[in-house]
Amino acid sequence: MAALIAENFRFLSLFFKSKDVMIFNGLVALGTVGSEELFSVVAFNCPCSPARNYIYGLAAIGVPALALFLIGVIWNNHTWNLVAECHKRGTKNFSAAATFLLFGSIMGRATVAPITWSVISLLRGEAYICALSEFVKPSSLDKFPADYGAEVLAKFPCRDVPANLTKFRDEVTRRLRYESQLFGWLLIGIVAVLIFLTKCLKHCCSPLSYRQEAYWAQYRSNEDKLFRRTAEVHSRILAAKNVKQFFGFVALDKEEKELVQEFPVEGVQPSPQWNAITGVYIYRENKGFPLYSRLHKWAKGVEGNGPTPEGHELLFLAS
Repeated sequence: MAALIAENFRFLSLFFKSKDVMIFNGLVALGTVGSEELFSVVAFNCPCSPARNYIYGLAAIGVPALALFLIGVIWNNHTWNLVAECHKRGTKNFSAAATFLLFGSIMGRATVAPITWSVISLLRGEAYICALSEFVKPSSLDKFPADYGAEVLAKFPCRDVPANLTKFRDEVTRRLRYESQLFGWLLIGIVAVLIFLTKCLKHCCSPLSYRQEAYWAQYRSNEDKLFRRTAEVHSRILAAKNVKQFFGFVALDKEEKELVQEFPVEGVQPSPQWNAITGVYIYRENKGFPLYSRLHKWAKGVEGNGPTPEGHELLFLAS
């Protein structure tokens, strides 16, 4: 148990540090596997009661998957960029293709954890057996006693059955586990095919060459890292300046004193500038030159968000 908890903490550490999409999705899947194992060990407990088994079994699979999906949507930067875009500019600059790409990106990343949870739950089979044991038809079991019904079948997952029904319990458990694992493998196959087709479609429809797309990804990553690092330093220096003005002095350590001396901060950026670099960005070119982000477009002094005679919108969403 301690090793499992430690594994999940290590996953969380890597989760927040990872920037690469494939590594990110892999870590989400691994973390979900560990969480599902932990849930099965400490939380899952089939009620073994008619009518309750079905609700509990489906809830054990569906509710955590729904929660993971919502968390994935909340943690996706595209979600809040879309909110900011709709709040500040509306969606008049979005074509149908751009809107589809945006929602596809948000939904695709958000479904990694819930699909992983559902697959692991189906492969384990416990929740599926709990949910459907009472619905097994007694007539499908050879020589099943006629005086037993759904109430006894509902107790099969808990092994709380008369001795003469042990072989029937094993048969029902084996049959339901087979069905559960079959659905799990089918889900894996369907997801794999969809991922393959999506990747093919993305590269076929991309207006960028492979090298330029790789450069764009590197640029976005570097811009984000430098922006966050600079914003942290800028906000610290500005806070130090305001605290000093209030108290007459500010308690800084050696590193902070060096930052204040090296980077004088006079004020903050006005709201129009923040609004200009915030929101959904779709790859565009201006007079043949690429614009890799909203910050890049603002730095180049390009106005507007839609296609213009000088600008060309290529409908390729930043992933």
